[in-house]
Amino acid sequence: MNGNDDSNNPGPGTRLTAAGRRAEWTGTPGRPGAVVSPPVWRASTHLYPDMAALRAHPANEDGNFYYGRRGSPTQWALSDALTSLEPGAAGTVLYPSGVAAIAGALLTVLRPGDVLLMTDNAYEPSRGMARGLLHDFGVETRWFDATDPQSMIAALCPRSRAVLIETPGSLTFEMTDVPQLAQIARTHGMISVIDNTWAGPLGFAPLAHGIDITIMSLTKHVGGHSDAMMGSASAGAEWYWRLRMRAQGLGTVVSPDDAALMLRGLRTMDLRLQRSTATALALAQWFAGRPEIAHVLCPMLPGAPGHDLWARDFTGGCGLFSVVFRGGSSASRDAAIDALHHFGIGFSWGGFESLATPVDPAPIRSATAWPPAHWSPDDRFGVRLAVGLEDAADLIADWDRALAAWRAAEGRA
Repeated sequence: MNGNDDSNNPGPGTRLTAAGRRAEWTGTPGRPGAVVSPPVWRASTHLYPDMAALRAHPANEDGNFYYGRRGSPTQWALSDALTSLEPGAAGTVLYPSGVAAIAGALLTVLRPGDVLLMTDNAYEPSRGMARGLLHDFGVETRWFDATDPQSMIAALCPRSRAVLIETPGSLTFEMTDVPQLAQIARTHGMISVIDNTWAGPLGFAPLAHGIDITIMSLTKHVGGHSDAMMGSASAGAEWYWRLRMRAQGLGTVVSPDDAALMLRGLRTMDLRLQRSTATALALAQWFAGRPEIAHVLCPMLPGAPGHDLWARDFTGGCGLFSVVFRGGSSASRDAAIDALHHFGIGFSWGGFESLATPVDPAPIRSATAWPPAHWSPDDRFGVRLAVGLEDAADLIADWDRALAAWRAAEGRA
């Protein structure tokens, strides 16, 4: 129970239970709201009863049949549900993946000759997009220190059009002062875009903090079961309609079957986030006391870098964080990962299962150093942990064995 009895301001569990369940999408004519969840509407073609109806086809908005690319009640219900979770949003556009959502948003706001500013801790596919797709379309990207607003100001130029923020960074978890960066962007006539996949709308409300467009990889927390891929972009009225038209122009559409899986995952997202967040904090606190670990990169942890910003702006977190070994080698780090039993090796998070992947950001940094200048240069090999729904005691015991393997590989046993 969330302890909130105000029907005008329901808690997250209540909102997730009701979101996207409009009566007209969970029933049929004459029987509105006949089922609990919106059925899966598979259709490429929508039929018109006569020519008059064809010529008077309704406006381009969710809820009106036109053609399969514009969706059906299954996709509309998911978009509606996501919009209801984002204070200040007029609508949500769905994409086949999180990367597609980032591309769709950036191709909406940028034109040839524009400059995009990007936090230096951004998701590597975002960086690859800047160097590939956007470069090929005549867009220049400049990276800046996510923790230093002055670094963003220094990167500005008359052609600066948009800024892409990721907070915390999904490898090294630096926190960003989002309201300040959003204000800098607005002052200079720029559009602010954020990848909010880490916290999602239950943990952070980007539009309410001044951001123009907020993106999520629904593959992660919303889906929650590692069996479907999708992305979303939500915005106020002006940018929502531009996002929608650009997506339609690109022929972007998601499967109704995948939309149904996302709606199913959405219902339990709050419970799963509570569990994975609590387990991640327990594991982070345990790591903080281990001599093999030099740094615990988890902004939810009191005393960790960026915790003050997280505590000020965020209402929740998730199970994703990193640790950095005290010295050692890449081979020793690999030995620790290979010794894990309850952590798979894979590039995702937000599923029910725990994952571990190596963190080696030095080759992809442009404006900041790795390791940071105030660290020992020997402390550079990290592991990113995506904590799932396993018991905390089992994950801690797993890492106790993994650290023994690390010590053995280092000859420190």
